[in-house]
Amino acid sequence: MKLRVSAHKEAAIPMGEFDNAEYIGINEAPSPRANNARKVSVLPLIFLIFYEVSGGPFGVEDTVKAAGPLLSLLGFLVFPLIWSVPEALITAEMGTMFPENGGYVVWVSSALGPYWGFQQGWMKWLSGVIDNALYPVLFLDYLKSAIPALGGGLPRVLAVLVLTMVLTYMNYRGLTIVGWMAVSLGILSIIPFVVMGLISIPKLRPSRWLVVDVQNVDWNLYLNTLFWNLNYWDSISTLAGEVQNPKKTLPKALFYAVILVVLSYFFPLLIGTGAIPLQRDLWTDGYFSDIAKILGGVWLRVWIQGAAAVSNMGMFVAEMSSDSFQLLGMADRGMLPEFFAKRSRYGTPLFGILFSASGVILLSWMSFQEIVAAENFLYCFGMILEFIAFVLLKIKFPHASRPFNIPGGTVGAILLCIPPTILICVVLALSSIKVLVVSLFSIAIGLVMQPCLKLIEKKRWLKFSVSSDLPDNITIDAPLLH
Repeated sequence: MKLRVSAHKEAAIPMGEFDNAEYIGINEAPSPRANNARKVSVLPLIFLIFYEVSGGPFGVEDTVKAAGPLLSLLGFLVFPLIWSVPEALITAEMGTMFPENGGYVVWVSSALGPYWGFQQGWMKWLSGVIDNALYPVLFLDYLKSAIPALGGGLPRVLAVLVLTMVLTYMNYRGLTIVGWMAVSLGILSIIPFVVMGLISIPKLRPSRWLVVDVQNVDWNLYLNTLFWNLNYWDSISTLAGEVQNPKKTLPKALFYAVILVVLSYFFPLLIGTGAIPLQRDLWTDGYFSDIAKILGGVWLRVWIQGAAAVSNMGMFVAEMSSDSFQLLGMADRGMLPEFFAKRSRYGTPLFGILFSASGVILLSWMSFQEIVAAENFLYCFGMILEFIAFVLLKIKFPHASRPFNIPGGTVGAILLCIPPTILICVVLALSSIKVLVVSLFSIAIGLVMQPCLKLIEKKRWLKFSVSSDLPDNITIDAPLLH
C-alpha cells in the first residue's frame, strides 16, 4: 500500500462538534466508481450504526437476571465509557484517515501488513455472518405466538428462506434504501417504549432501582450480555467509501449513535425495573413484552413484540451491508478474487451479498448457544488487532492527515486502549473449552486460507487486482521522520 505523510498536522476536534470544522482533504474528489446520488447521509448512517450495535433493548433483560436492577443500570452507563466510547473514537479517527470500503481490514493491513489484514477480515466477516444468522430465526420466534406454524417444521424452514431472500434483496437494491429502511425501522422500534414510559410514570418506585445483591451475581452472564449489546461500533467503517463526505459525516454519526444506543438501553431498563416488583428469574429474552402487558395491556404487548420483530429485520440489513462491503473492500485491495469487487447496477457488492447470504442460510439451522460465544471470541481477537494497528499507526505516521484526531498522541492512544483490552481478556478468560476449540479452529482456517489464495493468484487460476480508484489514504509531502 502507498503511504504518504503530510507536512501539516491537523488539530483535534471533539466528537460531535463539526459545523465550523475545517477538513483538510485527501482525495476530496469522488471516486470514479462512486455515485454521489447514492451516498449515505448523516441520519441513515446514525441508524445503520444503531442497528449494527443495538437495535433496541431486546436482549438486555439478562443483565437484570444476572445482577439485579442497580448493577444492570450502572452497567449500561459505565460499560459504554470503558468499551463503546473508545471503540467509537478509534473508528472515527481511523475511518476518516482511511475513508474507503474495507474499514478495519485496511487499518490492520497498513500497520501490520496484508497477511494480518486478511486475518482481520476473515475473523470479522465470520463473526458478522454468525451474528446475522440469528436474526431471521429471532424474527420468527417473536411471530410464532401469533402464527404457531412458524414454530418448526417445513413452514419455519420456508419462512427463514423467504425472509432471508427478501432482506438480502433490500441490500442488493442499494445502501441508501437500506439506510432509510433502518431509519424507519428504528423509529418503529423506539416509539412503543416511549409510550410504555409515559404509561409507567405513576407506577415508578425509585427505591426499586437501588436493589443489589453482590453475593448473588452471575458475572459471566452479566459481562457477556453487556459486551454482546455494546460492541460492533467498528462495523460501519467497512461502508466508509459509501458515505457522503465521510471525514465529517462518520464522526458526527458515531457521536449521535452512541447517545441513541445508550438511551435505548437505559430508559427501558429504568421503566421495567422501576414500575413493577422485581422477580429476577423472569428477566430473560422477551420479558419486556410481559412488562408491556402488565403496564398497558395486550395491545402494548403486541406492539412491543412487533417492534422486536422489526428490530431484527433492521439488524439483519445493517449487518449484511457491512459484511458485503467488507468483502468488496478486500477485493479492491487484491486480498480476494476480483469478482468480489463487482458491483450491481445499484452500486452494491453483488458477490459479497451472495456469499454473506449463503453463510446466513447455512448457519440458520444450527444451535447458537456456543456458536454465539465463539462469535464473541473471534470478535475479541479482531479488536486486539485493531488496537495494535491504531497504536502502531500513531507511532509510524504521527503527521498523517487525520480529519478526526484523538488528542494525546501515542501515549493517549495506548491509554485509550487499556480499559477495553482488559475487558477483552476477562471475556476470553470466561470462555468455555468448547468455545475455545471452535474459535481457534476458525482462526486456523484463516491462517491457511491466505497462503492458499496467494497460490491461486500465482497460478492465475483466479484474477486478483488492486483497484486504481483507491484513495491515497495517508497523505505525503514531507519526510516521515523529522
